[in-house]
Amino acid sequence: MFDKYLIDAATLRNTGPAEAPTGFAFEAKLGYYRGLGLSMIEKLDVSIDGEALPRDAVRFDEGEGPLSLDEMERAYDRRWPFGTPATILVDRPGGFPPGDHELALLQQLRVSYLPFPSINTDAKSVSFPG
Repeated sequence: MFDKYLIDAATLRNTGPAEAPTGFAFEAKLGYYRGLGLSMIEKLDVSIDGEALPRDAVRFDEGEGPLSLDEMERAYDRRWPFGTPATILVDRPGGFPPGDHELALLQQLRVSYLPFPSINTDAKSVSFPG
């Protein structure tokens, strides 16, 4: 439903020292029409050019401090409100590769009244400076 709005490509940036980035980050929105508790977000898969990045390299920050995806499973007191951007942080030596690439995000959400997971995906073509 809101898939094309998940990734905000304009927020893509490297993290860590400018001369030796340790990863990258971008803002994303929830692909569901209501906010959800962070423990209900089962997957946040990030890929570049079809290559899935490791789960343990991805962290999430809705504004209350970054959490690993494993920590999110137990974050019962934190929510991701609808329409509010959160930061997706990815540990990746060298940061985001320069040039033209496709950045993709998959969200798998557990919604209490749905008998199946809500899966939302977005992919954006990005040109990252080198």
